[in-house]
Amino acid sequence: MPFFKKEEKQPTPPTEMDQLRHSVIDSGMPPEMEQATLKEVERIAKMGPGSAEHTIGINYIDYLTHLPWNHASEDSLDLQAAKQILDSEHEGLSEIKNRVLEHLAVKILQAGRRYNMLVVDDEKITRKNLKHVLTKEGYAVATAADGLKAMGLLENQVFDVVITDLKMEKVDGMQVLETAKQKNPDTEVIVITGYATVPAAVSAMQKGSYHFLAKPLKLDEIRTTVRNALSRKHTRWENRGPVLCFAGPPGTGKTSLGLSIAKSMHRQYVRISLAGMKDEAQLRGHRRSYVGALPGRIIQEIRRCETNNPVFMLDELDKISQDFKGDPAAALLEVLDPQQNTHFMDHYLDLPFDLSQVMFIATANTVDAIPGALLDRLEVLWLSGYTEQEKVRIAFNHLIPKETEANGLDNQLVSFSRQAMVKIIREYTREAGLRGLQRQIASLCRKIALNQIDHQRTGDEVMVTDESVAGFLGPRRYAFEVTQAKDRIGVATGLAWTHTGGEIVFIEATKMRGSNQLILTGSLGTVMKESAQAAMSYIRSHVDTFAIPEAFFEEHDIHIHIPAGAIPKDGTSAGVAIAVALLSVITGLPCRREAAMTGELTLTGRILPVSGIKEKLLAAHRAGVQTVILPAKNVVDLVEIPDDIQQGLNIVPIEEMSQAIGLVLKNNLSKAG
Repeated sequence: MPFFKKEEKQPTPPTEMDQLRHSVIDSGMPPEMEQATLKEVERIAKMGPGSAEHTIGINYIDYLTHLPWNHASEDSLDLQAAKQILDSEHEGLSEIKNRVLEHLAVKILQAGRRYNMLVVDDEKITRKNLKHVLTKEGYAVATAADGLKAMGLLENQVFDVVITDLKMEKVDGMQVLETAKQKNPDTEVIVITGYATVPAAVSAMQKGSYHFLAKPLKLDEIRTTVRNALSRKHTRWENRGPVLCFAGPPGTGKTSLGLSIAKSMHRQYVRISLAGMKDEAQLRGHRRSYVGALPGRIIQEIRRCETNNPVFMLDELDKISQDFKGDPAAALLEVLDPQQNTHFMDHYLDLPFDLSQVMFIATANTVDAIPGALLDRLEVLWLSGYTEQEKVRIAFNHLIPKETEANGLDNQLVSFSRQAMVKIIREYTREAGLRGLQRQIASLCRKIALNQIDHQRTGDEVMVTDESVAGFLGPRRYAFEVTQAKDRIGVATGLAWTHTGGEIVFIEATKMRGSNQLILTGSLGTVMKESAQAAMSYIRSHVDTFAIPEAFFEEHDIHIHIPAGAIPKDGTSAGVAIAVALLSVITGLPCRREAAMTGELTLTGRILPVSGIKEKLLAAHRAGVQTVILPAKNVVDLVEIPDDIQQGLNIVPIEEMSQAIGLVLKNNLSKAG
């Protein structure tokens, strides 16, 4: 009889659907999402492999399984290291740096916080065992022998977790649960009992208990349950607080600051530009029913960085737009709200994704264009610009090394004198930020490189001095408008705020034969025109005080003009300067050009506070102003002004118009009340 060897049965290779099921289970997504995704896998399994919907479904499942549902990078909670990174990469900006360090300090305290526990059980051994186990885990544990004592402790203390027996005399565990939730809804309650029934468990869950455990207790199960309850509570703590928005002129380092924050926290960095974004689907994604549907940019970038807690920079928030395809700013309401973004719904995913671990940072040049509901979710931090001293330090510490290397020059052979850098800042740039300064340094380095190659002087040492700057960069482009101009009749110096920072404006007034007309030119807005009319009414109501002839206004027209007429101007802060210019031309007394002013003027001569004080003082300092007149109620804003700026300016707060007249006009007319 022939011998036949029995063939071993080979294991069946896993099918494509089996692989999908395993990838879903291994992806770490929350149980609710996992269950919904597995149902989608079963639906796809019933389709023909050749159908287009089958391919779309496979791609959809693959996208879901590659999202970082529970993968987060570990934060670096070293405050000194973070401070060193921020200081080394950014000069000044103390307010924003402190805000970032405050965020880290809060996370450090949260990480080291000792949680309070309350164990309620009428069995002494159970209380003792639970206290021993929880104390070893590092928790502060209080105990109560019955529900009545537990109620007293809950009245006077706040507990993070309450572990209570269900069956007790007088006051049972259900009453303890209700009291704990009533006193503090964030308290997690774990119910334990030796008489576990399904109706009791359902009732406890309906009343807000976190878990329902049956006796005899397993210590590992207790540890895990408590740890998970605290993890949920810890997540809620971390997610509270507004989203930061860096607002300020271009070139002040808003975007690069976000990168430094990510580096200081050891998180991934993601940046998307919102400028010109019109389609809401770019943020929320497209429905899968559309051909070529994709998730929104937010989900795409989170998948690309492979962590669910990156630093997410939303650049140019103020330049977002809208059309018939939807309003992207409205979609951001859910993204940036800590109470809603735990269940962010992307149209493509069609499942909620938790964005609460993401640190969102927005940037804008001005907040005027941001919708009010969105602005309410932001904590705006202003970058007003840099002082001359800060620009010099930034140039030597950052810009010069960067540009010399980028242009093929040896850092050791090319050097700049401080006087040369001050000259470049004063005479070749006029900005709040640094982009213009960087361009001038880059241009100078390129000319040095050309000179070395053209004259075969590679390796020669080059020293850039204030005398040689003009040879490299040509004639100066800017001059000190104030210090190099003489005092004139009818020309007052004002301070204005724009989205590019503070600026000096000159307000000109002249008189001519006419019939009491007020002519306003210079592309003035409605508010500024009304300020000019209020200033005129104030002067006309004080003709006796200023010794103005009664027939003057009936015989003359007044023309007010603000140069740079192509640039729209508006706001209330020019009221004081307009009144001084008017009074100067009417009385024939010249205005002191080196005295600049800002403030809103009322019909009775009171001076009201205005905004943008820091930007205006920086502009005054750049232009060579000696005296700045501002409303007395704006003195509180001087806390933000660097000491070197305050020492270089004579800042005079005023409450009445008469004080400004005495300071600016070259004669004392200030008798008006």
